Parts: sequence; C-alpha cells; structure tokens
Amino acid sequence: MRFPRPKVHSGLDEAFSRFSFFKGKRLGIIANQSSINWRFRHALDLFSEHKKCKVVAAFGPQHGIRGETQDNMVEWRGFRDRRTGLMIYSLYSDRRKPTPEMLREVDAVVFDVQDVGARYYTFISTLALAMETCQELGKEMIVLDRPNPINGLGVGGYLMEESFRSFVGWHPLPQRHGMTVGELAHYFREERGIRCGLRVIPMRGWKRKMWFDETGLPWVLPSPNIPTLDSATTYPGTCLLEGTNVSEGRGTTRPFELVGAPWIRPERLALRLNQFRMPGVYFRPASFIPTFQKHQGQLCGGVQIQVIDRWSLDPFLCGCALLLALYSEDPGRFQWRNPPYEYEYEKLPIDILFGTDRLRKMVESQKSLREFRRVCADSTRGFWEIRKKYLMYR
Repeated sequence: MRFPRPKVHSGLDEAFSRFSFFKGKRLGIIANQSSINWRFRHALDLFSEHKKCKVVAAFGPQHGIRGETQDNMVEWRGFRDRRTGLMIYSLYSDRRKPTPEMLREVDAVVFDVQDVGARYYTFISTLALAMETCQELGKEMIVLDRPNPINGLGVGGYLMEESFRSFVGWHPLPQRHGMTVGELAHYFREERGIRCGLRVIPMRGWKRKMWFDETGLPWVLPSPNIPTLDSATTYPGTCLLEGTNVSEGRGTTRPFELVGAPWIRPERLALRLNQFRMPGVYFRPASFIPTFQKHQGQLCGGVQIQVIDRWSLDPFLCGCALLLALYSEDPGRFQWRNPPYEYEYEKLPIDILFGTDRLRKMVESQKSLREFRRVCADSTRGFWEIRKKYLMYR
C-alpha cells in the first residue's frame, strides 16, 4: 500500500536513517500503541526485526504496550508478546520504574511514546523514572522524539509545587508545558539532576507552531480516552475534572470534551460558563449517559466544550472556569474526589492535579477567573526562561 509522505519525520522514522546509534546494542523498548512510523509499523516490531541490534526487553506505560487497558488507573501485569515472543514488563502496576533485574541484559533503553502536551499525562513520569534507573545502573537512554500535538508554543497553568509531587507530576511543570518528550528529557537531566547517558533522536521538519494535524503523521490515539486531537486540545483543562465527582466524559464518544453530572441543568451551566467570555471556546448545553466510570448508566446534564479558535483557547483556564461554575451550581452535590488517585494516598486528587492546594481554595472562595490568570502567570514566570534552554526546534 502507498502511504502519503508526511511533512514531519518522527524520531522513530529518523532512527532508521541513523542506525549507527543502535548497532550492536541490546535494547529495552518503552512503547505503546502510538509508537508507529509513518507506515504504521510499531517500534517494537521494527527494532525486533532489525538484524544489527537485539531487543531483549520491552515495557509498557499506563494502558499497556499496545493499548490493552481501556480505563484510567487500571493496573496491568506483564505478559509474553505473541508477535515477538518478548517478555513485556508493566510500568503501571506496583512498579512504575524499571528494576535492575528488568534491565540486566539491556545496554540502552529506547523511549518512543506519543505525549499530549500536558503535565499530568503519566507517560512523561514514566520517562523520568526510567531515566532514574538508567542513571543508577549506568545504562543509556535514547528518546525518539515526537510532536507536541497541541503545538510547542503554548504554555499555561500553574507550576507544580515540589510538595505536591505525584505520578501526575513527577517534576515541576505547568499543566501545559509546550515541550516535546525529547526536550523534557533534557530538562529532567539538567534541571532535575537525572544524569543518565542521554541521546535524543530529533524529528525532522517539525516546527513549534505545528498542531498534530499539520504534520502529516498518522494519529493513533495515545491513550484510549484521547481518541482525537480535539480531546488532546481540551485535556489540559478538563483533566482537572478527574479530581471531582463530575464526569469528564469517560464512557462517552467525546471524553474530555463532554463534562457533566446527573444534577446539572445543561442550559444554566452553559449560560454561566459563556458569561466568562473566554476566547476561543463556546460551551454548548449537552446531555449524555456514560457507559462506564462516573455516573455509569445515568443521564447527565452538562456541556460540550466546542473549540472555536484553538490558538486563542487557554485550556487550563477553561478547566478553572468549569470548576468555578460547577462549584457554584450546587455546592451540596459537587464534591472533591477523595484519594487514592494515581498512587497518591493522602493528598486530594484535585490538589496534585493543580500542583498546589492554593487553586482549590480559590475555587471554594469563588475567586474571579482574572485572579486565576494572575496567580498562574506569576507561578510560571521563571519556567519560561528555564524552558528556553531545552527547546530543540524553532
């Protein structure tokens, strides 16, 4: 079959034109269903078939190595891959970090997973933890870079405070970091002191202003509940709903775009949200019945977040506006979710998602959206300068 050539070549595509980096090495591959080249071939299969290197171990992050687990926070166990015969180790179970035994025969760990550009997407925590093990064992980390699908210019949210570290924020980043996984690897190494041997295979042709649909690369959902670029665009804000008893749209065909709960009156909520006059977005009254997760089988009222202009949208502030409106709509029924959440057993999920307890308290005291914007801008001011040092693309 003939495939159209993309404008952008991913790190995986580039790896096979620069194969000297891998020649003679025993490799461990961290991958998932998004780890494909422009002809839809999976990284694990490509490396396993190559005669000048040897894959001796493979690892899957949250949701598995080929997208085996649908819901969030569903642990999975290792298994033997039918296609390659390799042992697949889970990095989303009681262990989220490769062990010395798992890497005993490995010379270099290859990381090739599509991120979505948000700090709480756990794949970048998996990257950081794997880098830690490589540092401890003297192994090399090779990152095959991929696009930030919601472009590499936008930065927004609150810079996580160290005391709120969790698996949805292993190192201080704002909710929307505007970096690629390769750039983040350099940031983790230099700013966070993870001094493993690191090589990043850069993309060819990617520009920071590009959204994923401008790259020509095939979209494979990076996790089961990010089915489209639209989902990824709103996710840096609507993921905050995971810290509440309001549905973030899991169990529908538009997760992270539909939000709601059985007690919500759609027209009233939409009116309140549209009164914020947020640029780039319209809140459409909506009703839906989730097939799993929160409020499964119940009719929920809520809104669909319709992105009108993705360049002017601030998804994190959109999430803050949702929380302000939902909290005021019915404070008796709206609740913050209790732990455990993503391996945190003490702090409230909303606090580790925010990266602070400060913003939750601002929601409870119904501060203005302008105040949220000011507090977040103050928190990220220093990050902008640090980030510049690790940007690999213009």
